[in-house]
Amino acid sequence: MDPKKVQKLRLARVVTSSLTFSTLLYDQIAAIRESGIELTLVSGDVKELSAIAARQRVAYQPIPMVRQPSPGRDMASLLRLSRFLAASEFDIIHSSTPKAGLLSALAGAICSVPIRLHTFTGQRWVTMSGVMRWMLHSFDHIIGRLSTRTYADSFSQMRFLVDEKIVSRAKISVLATGSISGVNLCRFDPRHYGPDHRSVMRARLNIPQHATVIVFVGRVTRDKGVAELVDAFVELADESSTLYLLLVGPFEPELDPLPQRTRASIESDARIQQVGFHTKPEEYLAMADIFCLPSYREGFGTVVIEAGAMGLPTVATSVTGLVDAVRDGETGLLVPARDAKALRAALQALVESVDLRGRMGRAARVRAVREFDAKLVNQAVIDEYFRLSGSRHAEPCSEQ
Repeated sequence: MDPKKVQKLRLARVVTSSLTFSTLLYDQIAAIRESGIELTLVSGDVKELSAIAARQRVAYQPIPMVRQPSPGRDMASLLRLSRFLAASEFDIIHSSTPKAGLLSALAGAICSVPIRLHTFTGQRWVTMSGVMRWMLHSFDHIIGRLSTRTYADSFSQMRFLVDEKIVSRAKISVLATGSISGVNLCRFDPRHYGPDHRSVMRARLNIPQHATVIVFVGRVTRDKGVAELVDAFVELADESSTLYLLLVGPFEPELDPLPQRTRASIESDARIQQVGFHTKPEEYLAMADIFCLPSYREGFGTVVIEAGAMGLPTVATSVTGLVDAVRDGETGLLVPARDAKALRAALQALVESVDLRGRMGRAARVRAVREFDAKLVNQAVIDEYFRLSGSRHAEPCSEQ
């Protein structure tokens, strides 16, 4: 590789919230920097963005963005992003998350950025109807049209986007085996957490040492299936005094509030513990027995692979993305979305069988290590940058 060519490659990674940089993309940012690519992070949340950029030793540019449609604020964001791109002369702009994708596609086209990339990580409009569904569907279509290349973080999502005519088949692919950034196997390794960790964490949360713990990691919202999870759990727990549910993640009452009865159950039932957002979810996965993600929609479900890397079996819904993250009957169990009865039956099967939990958990760990090592996924992303820019030869991305 010619170091001079690598140094000339200038890349802007754009996301709506800096939280994406500090969680899903953190290790990938380091890998990109180490490859010699000149990287700039673009997002809102100035304080958090500057802290991430300082830790990663990369440049940054704050551009305020809001997740919800807001014509006035979106236009202001578009103008600021366009001015920044026009002055910076990037070779590549690569966006993730819906609003960042729309703004990047428009600004990148306006400023004639040569390589305009977007990674689709799930479609909010799938669970919507009416004008909002049409509008968000149209936004994704604009992203697909104006980007020079797009990616899906799972093969099922890629097929869905092509079927929905969001993007042509020739213009979309999946890098490596899927997921946006794989899993950091150094972090998500059950060998780092012994019996003492399990005991301490459970004592801290007032969970009995002998209890069976179901853990959920993600946004605690309606579209993550939390209402069905709570309903299924309460029915199961009423039959057993040794079953607990742990919710790891933030509530979003303004964007996607839970039903009032669900929120009431969470707040009043001592068997349901909530800890909010945590930067080290592996600490909670290490003290649990079963992972559950009954989402209505996903792009892939990286957290499922993280749970699998920690040796946990998963109960999830058979929706786009999750059908790639879970091998039904091997690494976990899949059930229909919005079906609390089916969810309860699947959870019960794992709650009642330690042997089944162990077999599926071991298989999930093996699969995570073999197929979703972050080093492999991140290198595939970097190779794609060089391939598209012509800086060096790289193997083409995976197709299926």
